[in-house]
Amino acid sequence: MENKETYWTICPKCSGLGKKNLRLRKESRRRYQIALNEFEKAQAEGKASVRPKITQYLCDNCGGSGLISASSHPIVDSENYPHVAIIGAGIGGMALAVACLHRGIPFTLYERDTSFDSRAQGYGLTLQQASKAIKGFGLFSLKNSVNSTRHVVHTTEGKEINEWGMRTHANINNSPKRINVHVPRQALRLALLEQLGDSNALHWGHRLISFKECEDKSVELIFQVNGEMKNTKADLVVGADGVRSVVRNLLIGEDITPLRYLGYVVVLGICSLEALKGVESSLLDSATVFQTVNGHERIYVMPYTQDSVMWQFSFPIPEEEAKALCAKGAQALKEEACRRADWHKPVPQILEATLPEQITGYPLYDRELLNSEILEKASAFTLIGDAAHPMSPFKGQGANQALLDALALARKISIACNPYSKWRERGLRELVLNEFEQEMLERSGPKVKDSAEAVKLLHSKSMLIEGCRPKERFLQAINL
Repeated sequence: MENKETYWTICPKCSGLGKKNLRLRKESRRRYQIALNEFEKAQAEGKASVRPKITQYLCDNCGGSGLISASSHPIVDSENYPHVAIIGAGIGGMALAVACLHRGIPFTLYERDTSFDSRAQGYGLTLQQASKAIKGFGLFSLKNSVNSTRHVVHTTEGKEINEWGMRTHANINNSPKRINVHVPRQALRLALLEQLGDSNALHWGHRLISFKECEDKSVELIFQVNGEMKNTKADLVVGADGVRSVVRNLLIGEDITPLRYLGYVVVLGICSLEALKGVESSLLDSATVFQTVNGHERIYVMPYTQDSVMWQFSFPIPEEEAKALCAKGAQALKEEACRRADWHKPVPQILEATLPEQITGYPLYDRELLNSEILEKASAFTLIGDAAHPMSPFKGQGANQALLDALALARKISIACNPYSKWRERGLRELVLNEFEQEMLERSGPKVKDSAEAVKLLHSKSMLIEGCRPKERFLQAINL
């Protein structure tokens, strides 16, 4: 399927989940019930019987997306669904708004920026788990996306240490089932924005100042808009406002899980292939990802669009020095990268040809992972994406997890809040949020940990071990 000028609503056969449960065999149910009865007769002594695992399969009606085409947007169901206030219109916030739109869940999306392109919104993304999940947002194709089929690692002299991907000799007859899709962050964000169409539920220029819970269990939000204060209400507030989340700070405070400096700074740039005309290199074929390492510093270059590449240069530096360097601006960042990475062709050429306006940099931070007990204290509030589980970019998981968070939360609300759920009396915390947050943290927790470990691994001598695949290098690093 391709993107069309159409509308979407949830598939009635799978309730928008994209998957259906395979009915347990009668014999399996019978054995489980017998074991359960015996356990109860023994007054809960011994080992409890484990319920048979339910097998799921893709819904044949929607092809696993959870969506079917419709003649118009679903009618907003304010009677049965809570009104969701989404704070932050980045990838996670936009995705949640779209998922709510498809389900008729009332929402308002608030963004402090005054327009879509008022500031830089990141560079390239690599969709991994989310490469299939984006169909759940009505995105069956992505403009400006490219697929990489080869990944190469070099020393600074240009010696190849390792290679993998669909084009390696070892994988000719055993190509991986999943491929990495590279897409500019703004291209994905724009595709989500286009799904919202002319929705009046997106409000630019709204900076959240504070909020308070009301007696009727709703939440009053106070925004600063054009220098004035504006009050509004919602039933559920979702913080999707990034690593320095205002919602998280107001809910939990900075002292509980403060920003944790990872010891490195990252410099990012986008270079057009036209600017590299005349530079002969097989690494610039728009389908190759390559990285160059020396056990201390690292550059990672990937296709950005068909006619450009994105590079990411990282190196260790004390936190205050990292802040000072980034504060000097793009030209200083470019000069520092060029000074440090005078390596094999085409690395110096790429850095030199990148325009300063296409360069940015920042110190690397994450946070200690939240636990469900901390979030359970927040009644009608939750967090998704970097607001919930910020991580280093070295595993390429930030946007992937934000998309999965958004889809999971919208699905939970859609299924749990029905005419018979009495969610207003029971509360969204009990009905939706506890289960959602537990699943989110269990899924994203290993990604946060692995991303932190990747910072050390990718800048260590273990990267120079020849012939080791990524997972093998990770195990080698643990044993060093």
